[in-house]
Amino acid sequence: MGLSAGPAHTVYFSVYEMCKGTFSRHHPNILTGHVAAGVFATVASDAVFTSMDMVKQRLKLGSGSLYKGVLDYVRIVLKEKIFGAFYASYRTTILMNAPFTTINFATYEAAKKGLLGVSLDSSSDERLVVHATAGAATGALVTDVTTPLHVVKTQFSVREDVHSYKAQFFSS
Repeated sequence: MGLSAGPAHTVYFSVYEMCKGTFSRHHPNILTGHVAAGVFATVASDAVFTSMDMVKQRLKLGSGSLYKGVLDYVRIVLKEKIFGAFYASYRTTILMNAPFTTINFATYEAAKKGLLGVSLDSSSDERLVVHATAGAATGALVTDVTTPLHVVKTQFSVREDVHSYKAQFFSS
């Protein structure tokens, strides 16, 4: 996961920052701008993350004992010309992560605004406790909503017949 986390997050935050200004018309409080930028960032970063997630899931299921490690597994997949296997779960990942991002940003901003409204301090004071509480509430809600989609995504990542790509390779 270390091979994909850095690049995927680099893509995520780069795309998010590029799109945020455009979609929010350079007004930082327009929620739809943040949500749209987050969805675009998710689609872009998942293109990086999905391939290594498939490798991770396959190696966790035990097929990793047949290979010398992550790079050996990737080399064999590429050698067998089954590049599409890396992205077998991409659509499902997007179908999971786009709603996750939408709910995440909308809930986080609403929770943060609500917490700031009840704060005895200035309503513009965004303290750590506000971010932490809003983040915890958001995480709990979003996880409940998207966990079923995560199960489906994992099934696509590890299924034996990845769109008919040389099933014998995946069964070994």
